[in-house]
Amino acid sequence: MSAEHEQHPLFMPLVFVGGLIFGFGLGFSHMAQPEVVLNFLQLSDLGLLFVMLGAAVVTGITFFGVKQFRSKAPLTGAVYGRRLKTLDKNVVVGGGIFGVGWGLSGICPGAAYASLGVGNIFILYGIAGMFVGAYVQGFWRSARADSSAPATTAD
Repeated sequence: MSAEHEQHPLFMPLVFVGGLIFGFGLGFSHMAQPEVVLNFLQLSDLGLLFVMLGAAVVTGITFFGVKQFRSKAPLTGAVYGRRLKTLDKNVVVGGGIFGVGWGLSGICPGAAYASLGVGNIFILYGIAGMFVGAYVQGFWRSARADSSAPATTAD
C-alpha cells in the first residue's frame, strides 16, 4: 500500500461499527427475515421498498455532499471517484445467478449474516452455498485464465 493510501488506525474499527449499525438496521427493518423478503419479491408486501428507498436517499445525499466538502476519503486518503463496470456477459450471467440465489434463499448475502443475529440458523445453508459458489467461480475463472495464457519456456 502506498504512503498516499495508508489507512488511518481507526479504519477497521469504524468498518466494524458500520457493519454493526448496518446489521442492526437490517434486523430492525425485518430485512433479515427471509419470509418478509420473499413476500416483497412476490410483490405482496412492499414495506421493504420504503426501507430501500430511505437507504438510497441517505446514501445519495451522503455521496453528493461528501464530494462537495472533501476531495479524499478521510480514513484512507483515496480520491473520490466513480468506478464504472462495463455491462458484459459476466455481469449479466453473474447478476442472474445472484438473483436466483436471492430468490431461492429469500435473502441477499449482506442480510444473510444479520439473519443469523435474529436466530435464523437455517440461513447457514445459504451462507455455505455462497462460499461454495464463490470458490467454484474463482476456480473456474482461474482455470480459464491459465488455459488462455500462452505457454512460455518457463512453464
